[in-house]
Order: sequence, then structure tokens, then C-alpha cells
Amino acid sequence: MVARNRLPPWHEELRLANGRDVLIRPIRPDDATTLRAGFELLKPDEIRQRFLYAMKELSQEMAHKLTRPNPKTEFALVVAEPLPPGEALIGGVARASIIDGTRDAEFAILVSHYVSGMGLGRHLMRRLVRWARGKDLERLRGDVLESNQAMLGLLESLGFRREEGDSPGLARVVLDLQPA
Repeated sequence: MVARNRLPPWHEELRLANGRDVLIRPIRPDDATTLRAGFELLKPDEIRQRFLYAMKELSQEMAHKLTRPNPKTEFALVVAEPLPPGEALIGGVARASIIDGTRDAEFAILVSHYVSGMGLGRHLMRRLVRWARGKDLERLRGDVLESNQAMLGLLESLGFRREEGDSPGLARVVLDLQPA
């Protein structure tokens, strides 16, 4: 019998268009240090598009919270070098969180300019949708800057629609997960 190299759930090895191998996997507590270090490599516009405001650093407290999602209500994946957590440089993060008292989840994605344009945003969003459907949620939603046309186009191609948002300059995007 041939032994197969099986990866744990939600783990995928990918080779990007630039030849770089990455591992997509759930975020781990050991990622906090490298997540903070990688934050310094991001461009200000990348940070603003993800967090919707400017930040100079990712605090230790925020990194701690991001790397310890509640498995019942939150899901987070990273795009990392194929090295152990805590050593691997992280090039992307995707996260979904169930909104209290609803059957909706809110998403956020950040893909570094070092690996953008290689289909990772689409790949990560599809994984978030799969997780949300597995939780039997009704909707997946997020707020995206109106100026982030690449992300808005990607979401539209995946079936998201725009709704009236709460803040000027932001587009609320929603994907209905239940069949009509």
C-alpha cells in the first residue's frame, strides 16, 4: 500500500504563478510574532484597505486576539511559507466571524502586495464561503472601501451583491448562502 501525504483539514499546499510554494492553513497562536513582523512589510494602503483606517503597527494584544479565533464562531486562514508556525512569513490572512445573535458572518481578507494578483484572494474567499456554509449561516458580508475596485470586482464575480452601507466611502457586500 502506498502511503499518502495527507494534510490536516483546511490545509492546502499551493504553488503560485511566481513559483513560490505556500501553505494555506488555519492560523495558530505561534503565528502572532511573525504576523506582527510581517505587518511592518505592508504598504499603508494595504493596511487601510483591510482595517479601514491607518495603523503603524499590529499591537501584541491584537495579534494575540487574531491568532486565537473562537472555533465555534470564528475562522481564520493564513497564506504562509511552508515552515512551522512562528517561523513562516505570512503573506495573507482571511477571517470570518459570526455576528452575535444572527446567522450572518463578517469577513475580512488581507493579501500582501508580495503575493497579490495570483488568485489568493479568490481562493481564500472561497474557503471562507465554504466554512460559512458548513456552519449553516444565511449570509456572509463585509465592508470594502469603494476605492478597492479589485476586491469589489472579485466579490461581484463570486456572487456578492452590494447593499446600503453604514459609512460613506464603504461598500457593504453580501453573499446569500441559503438557496432562494
